[in-house]
Amino acid sequence: MNSDMSVKIDEGYINIRVGALIVRDDAFLMVCNDRDAYYYSVGGRIKFGETAREAVVREVYEETGVRMEIDYLGFICENYFYGTVGDKTGRLVYEPGFYFYMKVPEDFEPVCRSATDDGIEERLEWLPFDTDRVVFPSFLPEELSHPVRETKHMVTDER
Repeated sequence: MNSDMSVKIDEGYINIRVGALIVRDDAFLMVCNDRDAYYYSVGGRIKFGETAREAVVREVYEETGVRMEIDYLGFICENYFYGTVGDKTGRLVYEPGFYFYMKVPEDFEPVCRSATDDGIEERLEWLPFDTDRVVFPSFLPEELSHPVRETKHMVTDER
């Protein structure tokens, strides 16, 4: 049981995803690469047989080299968008995601150790809450600047 939970459905896909909300001072940690003109959260697809909590801890370790504990589930986000890479290009993707606030260690110094599904090297960047960069999910900068200790349900739809 090591397969990503990404399933082809008719002409589209379902991806089940986790994201780590790593916040320090007035900034949040995001991932980017040289191909895509946007930033995305540390995280990735849940593997079959894994819980969302297990997946986010694994993904944080894989992408930053640091084992972090979960603080709490901040958002459940239903996201519809059209894929832009590989066999998902131009196809509708439904991506439910679980976004967890993480307990960030005082001495946290992330080292990016990840790449996109098609092998493009990724890097980590701290973005200020008032960033003008394109961020997915788009609600993150505003929501992270005013956190509440509850789980919010969000929907983004680019159809």
